[in-house]
Amino acid sequence: MTWHLYIMRRWVLWGLLVALIATLLGALVWLAWRYELSQVQDRLDRETIEAVSDIRSGLNRNTQSLQTLLVLDKTHDEWRNDATLFLKQHRELVRLELRKPDLKTKIFIESPYRLGIFNRYGRDSTVGETTSACNMARRLSSPAYANSNYISQTDGAGLEVMDFCMPIAAKGQLTGYLVATYSLLDILSEMVSPQYTKTQQISFIESDGTRLAMQGMQQTARRTFVSQQLLDMPGHAMVVKLESWRATPDLFPNVLTVIVLFLALALITVLFLLARDMRRRQRAELSLADALAFRKAMEDSLVTGLRARDNQGRITYVNPAFCEMVGLPVEQLLGQAMPAPYWPPEMVAEYGQRQALRLAGDAPPREGVESVFMRQNGERFPVLIFEAPLLNTQGEQTGWMSAVLDISEQRRTEELNRASMERLQATARLATVGEMASMLSHELNQPLAAISSYATGSINMLENPLPDSQQLSHALSGAMHHIAQQAERAGQVIKSVHDFVRRRDQAREKVAPIQLIQNIMPLMSLQATKLGIKIQVVCSHQLPHVICDRTMVEQVLLNLARNGMQAMHLDGQLKFKDRVLTIKVQQPKGGAQRLWLNFEVIDCGPGISQEVEQNLFTPFFTTKAEGMGLGLSLCRTVIEQHGGAMAHQPHQPRGTVFRFTLPTSVSIQD
Repeated sequence: MTWHLYIMRRWVLWGLLVALIATLLGALVWLAWRYELSQVQDRLDRETIEAVSDIRSGLNRNTQSLQTLLVLDKTHDEWRNDATLFLKQHRELVRLELRKPDLKTKIFIESPYRLGIFNRYGRDSTVGETTSACNMARRLSSPAYANSNYISQTDGAGLEVMDFCMPIAAKGQLTGYLVATYSLLDILSEMVSPQYTKTQQISFIESDGTRLAMQGMQQTARRTFVSQQLLDMPGHAMVVKLESWRATPDLFPNVLTVIVLFLALALITVLFLLARDMRRRQRAELSLADALAFRKAMEDSLVTGLRARDNQGRITYVNPAFCEMVGLPVEQLLGQAMPAPYWPPEMVAEYGQRQALRLAGDAPPREGVESVFMRQNGERFPVLIFEAPLLNTQGEQTGWMSAVLDISEQRRTEELNRASMERLQATARLATVGEMASMLSHELNQPLAAISSYATGSINMLENPLPDSQQLSHALSGAMHHIAQQAERAGQVIKSVHDFVRRRDQAREKVAPIQLIQNIMPLMSLQATKLGIKIQVVCSHQLPHVICDRTMVEQVLLNLARNGMQAMHLDGQLKFKDRVLTIKVQQPKGGAQRLWLNFEVIDCGPGISQEVEQNLFTPFFTTKAEGMGLGLSLCRTVIEQHGGAMAHQPHQPRGTVFRFTLPTSVSIQD
């Protein structure tokens, strides 16, 4: 009875093994089939991305080409000839118009390939979308696209069109618009490679799924593969949809699956042949395997290197993790004394002294000791060593047991964190400059206009010289002097932005406090002039120099100043005469007055509420609609890296004071 149970159990086990292998084979075939489907979908996604890129590139090229039609001294006939030639070369454009600043049509020309598309309902059917696009183009000072419109034709068909508006300016004044009308269907046929439409169908759709235009082959297979990508344009966005009706892959889509099936069947055959031999060997190996399994499991599962040494400093045991760490086999490590083969040659003397202290009974620190080991190929890597006495069953010390941790990854992570912080700081500076771009253009208009005026006056004096040559020379000299002053003023504004954005390595140097403020004063003046805010600086030239990274501290001052000006600008109860931003630098009172300097940025805004104050320095927390939430967090990080501290407090009678400290050159020398 027992023998029959044994036979039955064995067949059950073999049956389970066969079932598992069959399941494995089925899973492999299914996974291969799914992989083939994913390959088809991935290829379609790549083609969709390429199609969107082709459309975007084609629209950008058209934008650049349309600018050639904006020459202001052309007559209407010349413009018509150029526009007609342009429309013949670009079938996707059905109409070009020149419009006045009030958007009334001044002159237009239609494509010879699609004449009279607006004859049935007139051009006014799309006036709303065209007006919106031109208004946006005027605000952005750059071209913009309108929402598409369906234009019904007299033959019962229709056409989906989209207007493109480009502002025309002369001497800084808007003189009109160039309006180009695109056919969405022709965009697909002209700007998308024909290889995508031979076996597939591409179309424009709205965000709600409404199909606007379609180009390509109709459905020829049962399974549909679909890919969608967003085409984002200034003022308008559409979705490009690519549909492919490719046949579903076969049950065996590639040779790899057939090979796997063949090897699996061969494996089953080998298993049956080896089963009888394995049963005989299993009895002999079972006792030995049980004895070694526990120790082997412990040794192989550890990622910490273990090393044991006797009282003479010879290595008596190492685990596989330690061997892998130093790149040496066990045979080359066991029995080794000083110097160890993994000690760097330049550190042998230092490590020898430290090991002598250990063997003399000097207890190592519990927090571990950092050292540098050398792999077999000569590579150095940092390690953290924890050592403890090795005791036998009688409680006698027979050596030392060491746990060795490879901290290379930890050091690499710290370096990556430092690099990430630098990139975040650079991003914050770029975001700051981006917000100042519009103010910068306004600020440069004044010196450029002055230069133009003086230059024009000089030309007039040269063409109509004064009777007195000395008086003429004096007048021209004064004009040239004023031109040089205004050019230098414009250059200082541009240089301030360039120096602030330029990324460079951190270098701490001695800098006068007033110089830090003067370097960012052109940038602060831009926003202050726009918001109607007065900047007051309280900083003595006699104050000691500070040791800092000039660019980082300038960013801190600029961020705090901008926050203060924005707070006062948004405060509707604050009068214009009271909008004063104060930047104050002074020495603190007490024994540390020679070691630190206090920098204060004081505004007269509404102050900081209690809810906002709790998360003020939390990364990515912001109360601004377009804020990043990194400004104050990065400011505090920069100050703390310099050894200082940042704090804030209410200002009386209203407003907020942000204060931070920096070490002086006196503290560094002492």
